[in-house]
Amino acid sequence: MHEVLPGVFHWVTIHDHLDTQVSSYYLDGPQGAAAIDPRVPDEGLDWFAGRQPPEHVFLTNRHHYRHSDRFVEAFGCTVWCHRAGLHEFTRGEVVTGFDFGAQLPAGVEAVAVGAICEEETALYIPWARAMAFADGLVRAGFDGPLGFVPDFLLGDDPEGVKDGLCAAVDRSLERDFDHLLFAHGRPWINGGRGALRRFVESRGAG
Repeated sequence: MHEVLPGVFHWVTIHDHLDTQVSSYYLDGPQGAAAIDPRVPDEGLDWFAGRQPPEHVFLTNRHHYRHSDRFVEAFGCTVWCHRAGLHEFTRGEVVTGFDFGAQLPAGVEAVAVGAICEEETALYIPWARAMAFADGLVRAGFDGPLGFVPDFLLGDDPEGVKDGLCAAVDRSLERDFDHLLFAHGRPWINGGRGALRRFVESRGAG
């Protein structure tokens, strides 16, 4: 667990089914505590003892439920996902839906991405000047340049999906942030908004 920004903690685990590194986050902010796309850290849930326990879990898409049930059991968290993804949860998971543009607990805003899947959401965290991305934007090699997931994961029209993702990223640049948090990649601390703009421009969008 590493505090990458004041009140923003990041950790990396190996996903059981993907056999690859994935990122999770804990927000300990002025308006409450939450986790983003959480898996249990190597330190275990005991790491949260003596800290503000997460009251909420935010999913950046429906596939990122991960270990949310363990956080619910330990801390009584409310799990949130965009309502377009609620059909995924058929095995007793209790998940609350939100709409794009919603002001969520813990000082977080749900930002529309879509394109790669209907409920794909970015999370804007103004108090940390950070934007969190799901599968629509990743870092190559986990800590490399910005990029997309492989084409075979983007359906029948990969280039069309990429154009849609770039348009969504371009719209996100209207907000004030400087740091990027990824579900698939290490956080990009400082200069993230500029990196996003250059990425969009390199694709000919915006």
